[in-house]
Amino acid sequence: MELSTTDHEILDGDHGPAAADAMQLVLRFAEAVGAPRLLACASAHVDGCLYHGQASLDFVERFVALKGRVKVPTTLNVGSVDLIHPELFIGDAELGAAGRRLMEAHVDLGCTPSFTCAPYQTLLRPRFGDQLAWAESNAIVFANSVIGARTNRYGDFIDLACALTGRVPDYGLHRRENRRARVVVDIDGFEHAGPDQAGGLAVAAGLFVGKHCGDAIAAITGLPRSTSEDDLKALGAAAASAGSVAMFHAVGLTPEAPDLKTATGGQEVPVVARLGPGEVLKILKNLSTVQDAAALTAVALGTPHFSLSEFDRLMPMLDLAPFAVPVYINTGRHEYEQLSRDGQAQRLEAAGVTLVVDTCTYVTAIIRDLSGAVMTNSGKWAYYAPGNLGVDVAFGTLADTLLSAKAGRVVRA
Repeated sequence: MELSTTDHEILDGDHGPAAADAMQLVLRFAEAVGAPRLLACASAHVDGCLYHGQASLDFVERFVALKGRVKVPTTLNVGSVDLIHPELFIGDAELGAAGRRLMEAHVDLGCTPSFTCAPYQTLLRPRFGDQLAWAESNAIVFANSVIGARTNRYGDFIDLACALTGRVPDYGLHRRENRRARVVVDIDGFEHAGPDQAGGLAVAAGLFVGKHCGDAIAAITGLPRSTSEDDLKALGAAAASAGSVAMFHAVGLTPEAPDLKTATGGQEVPVVARLGPGEVLKILKNLSTVQDAAALTAVALGTPHFSLSEFDRLMPMLDLAPFAVPVYINTGRHEYEQLSRDGQAQRLEAAGVTLVVDTCTYVTAIIRDLSGAVMTNSGKWAYYAPGNLGVDVAFGTLADTLLSAKAGRVVRA
């Protein structure tokens, strides 16, 4: 491999023993993926702060013992507990304590205690063209697709090693030639879709791309102009949940796809599907494991974490309160602090909404009653919750979920 002067200095211990150890891991990983060199890394997003066992702690605490510090701005993905509202955790106490310890160990390494799956919604949002070492599937897709930054799908441990060295292997989506679309998915019949319809369409498109396009980058044509950044977030999250997607192009909407020719690099690529209203409806219906009118025990929103603009859409719907079932909304600290300053957090809580930060209701024990179905507007939550929590789910629009929370059963706007 071609090593720079900085690489040699880190490897030789000039930046401390923690960085030297991490550099060994980065180099071995780079060799495994065939990278000829390392690149300077603008930022990292670490997924390994969600507790999966003692190995997680052993790995991170060794770097803490070596007095390691991250070399680049490093945000943290969701952990196992809400450190701001610890009373929400209803799981095993030892598991909760270990989860807290792992989250705090990452902070000891100099990571920003963001604990969000949507780091692009914080003040540390990367810029177009930045080289990143990001983990967390939806964040990876968003960074590549919506921002135009560059990262591969980095997993636990290698993400932290890149953060401790400030270096990332030069391969895959770090390279321009690997970022062009290889297939086309055409959306037809939604030119005048409104915000709620655009949100559901984005989820359906994401699920289709994840299930049917493999690791080929898809150019999605025909998404309506009403498609928002939150919709693109939902699209990427659904695609990454259903498959190995790390990037997509939304033609006319995302920065590397002002038109189809640019997205494909001028190459002829196959159209693998055309999705009309019938196909989209079928995809979305398959997300629900219960029928309309089924009884609910909760509503879960914010996977990925709710943005401030999503809260703006939700606030007028609080007039429906009181709700018949609990409403849980996962969000980041950045958003929670803003909501608290504006008095909106207090209004949400007064309406019976439980705000969850630092974690997510599909990965940790927070929802009190899972005896019935849970409704969500998140394709990712609906995709994972049946396996993670053993619960039935109903998928719907944001308006559907709040009306259903009022009724205590699945209803449609």
